[in-house]
Amino acid sequence: MSEEQKKKVLEAFGGKRGLIDSGVPALVFLIVFNVRDSLRDAIYGALALSVVLTLWRLIRRDTLQHALSGIVGVFICAWFARNSGKAEDFYLPGLITNVIYGTVYLIANLAGFPILGLMLGPILGENLAWRKDPARKRAYTNASWLWVGLFISRLIVQYPLYKSGNVDLLGIARLAMGYPLFLAVAWGSWLIIRAVPVTKPEDSP
Repeated sequence: MSEEQKKKVLEAFGGKRGLIDSGVPALVFLIVFNVRDSLRDAIYGALALSVVLTLWRLIRRDTLQHALSGIVGVFICAWFARNSGKAEDFYLPGLITNVIYGTVYLIANLAGFPILGLMLGPILGENLAWRKDPARKRAYTNASWLWVGLFISRLIVQYPLYKSGNVDLLGIARLAMGYPLFLAVAWGSWLIIRAVPVTKPEDSP
């Protein structure tokens, strides 16, 4: 896999900046909530940082895709928390997202259409030719199982904390199972996928 392809794969997973734009506001929410003991201040802090990140993208004339998705995500989290008055509900959209992604990845794998193959095939120039290459299809499937494990493990750990209303532990679990686990699974997926040559469309039956 060439350097250009690796860059495209990273961008498909959200990119480094996408991780910052979507994850740092959650950290600010947890810190402000603990320091100020105020749900309102925590929400405003997270929203303010998202706005700053978006404006910074505008100033740099950089892509707004991940910054905008990040700010929309924070607004949704803020709405949930403000509507219920419970700080733990700031993390509820994340749990719902993991349920949806986990279900989609699971069903797609069982159906023989692993999400990573559908997502990365066009990026790597093989489109859907990988489906007729057993080794390549198996690589995409195995890599996609890592993501199923990621989403399920987050739910197993974080949902009980959400139900108990333990905001601090929930926020810490969200952070610990955010960047570190995401990067580990993304790296593992890349190792699995790169071990099998890319399928060229013209080589497929």
